[in-house]
Amino acid sequence: MKSPVHFRLPEFVLLILILFSGIMLGFSAGGFVINFQKAGFTVLSSLQKGVSAVTGYVTGTVTAVRDMANLQKEYKVLLEKLEDYEFLQRNNTEIRKENERLRQQLGFATRSNYKNIAAQIIGRDPDSLYSGITIDKGARSGIKKGMPVVAIQDGNIGVVGKVVTVGVGTSLIMPVYDLHCNISSRIQNTRDIGIVSGTGSVNQPLSLQYIRRRVMNDFQKGDIVVTSGENDNYVRDIPVGRITEVRVLDYDSSLVIDIEPIIDFARLETVLVLDQTLPNDRPPLEEKNE
Repeated sequence: MKSPVHFRLPEFVLLILILFSGIMLGFSAGGFVINFQKAGFTVLSSLQKGVSAVTGYVTGTVTAVRDMANLQKEYKVLLEKLEDYEFLQRNNTEIRKENERLRQQLGFATRSNYKNIAAQIIGRDPDSLYSGITIDKGARSGIKKGMPVVAIQDGNIGVVGKVVTVGVGTSLIMPVYDLHCNISSRIQNTRDIGIVSGTGSVNQPLSLQYIRRRVMNDFQKGDIVVTSGENDNYVRDIPVGRITEVRVLDYDSSLVIDIEPIIDFARLETVLVLDQTLPNDRPPLEEKNE
């Protein structure tokens, strides 16, 4: 049997001294201090990195929310500016159109041989006796019963009707489509004369009657029908409408001709009332070179 190992006191003391010397040598060389510093730096830097990441995330979120709010405000401002711009564009377009209408009207007003009175339409009554159109001028402006009324649309002049009732500051016009309206007219190309009558509705064509069947091949659809100027009812050669349909009746020697009015009454806003008893006193319109 092996005997147990016993440390002798001198050997044990020597071992303790060696360990103590090594520890003292490490402290004196600064090795342990450096390690402690590295450990502390690692811990602190990790904490700083974590805090920085959290702070950056919170700051970024707050900034993003603020930027989103600013973007929404800017978007709202831009929308308002866009609406204002579109409104101005519409107004400018309307103003240009109105100026063009007035320029065309003024051009005819200065070229006409007769005195003419410009008026604005202020009312329409399709259920009245004459399917009346009310204008804002009356006896105070020189308007009298029976005066012819014309208008300018898209650069073209056309018959509107005639004055049937006159007040102090307003007048009532019987339009060409009224059942009681009859206008002595001619086919512009052939000069064949007939009577244009209304059919009672603005949505239905006018009727040209008393045109002989034998002249049927002398005109065609699209030809213009103008006032004849007879009986002093209307100024001569003012367009009334365009031929849209020609029908032949077996029992009648005359043709039945449908006419589309020159004037689009749905878009009619202003008119000119002509006084054929007085000469035009307006000065000629001077053309401006652009």
